[in-house]
Amino acid sequence: MDKATQTELEAAAFRRLVEHLRLRTDVQNIDLMTYGAFCRNCLADWYREAAEDKGISLSKDEARETIYGMPFAEWKAKHQKDATPEQLAAFEASQKKAHG
Repeated sequence: MDKATQTELEAAAFRRLVEHLRLRTDVQNIDLMTYGAFCRNCLADWYREAAEDKGISLSKDEARETIYGMPFAEWKAKHQKDATPEQLAAFEASQKKAHG
């Protein structure tokens, strides 16, 4: 496989992941962090860092809007719930496990 084709496939997979996360608003970021060690905000940070590597200035808010499909504050108001005690405990346990 040539490099251009590989990049096209990676970009298509990225777009599909972003669309999947936009559709699955029921999956909270804390759950993604607990079980996957990343969340939508991490993905936005990685996107922003990749832009910076190419000399493109992108704000945190702009990167998040790319991932969320809307301003983060709007997504948060519509879809983010307060973490339950169980979610917080699971997150804390996952952090301890990950960091020894």
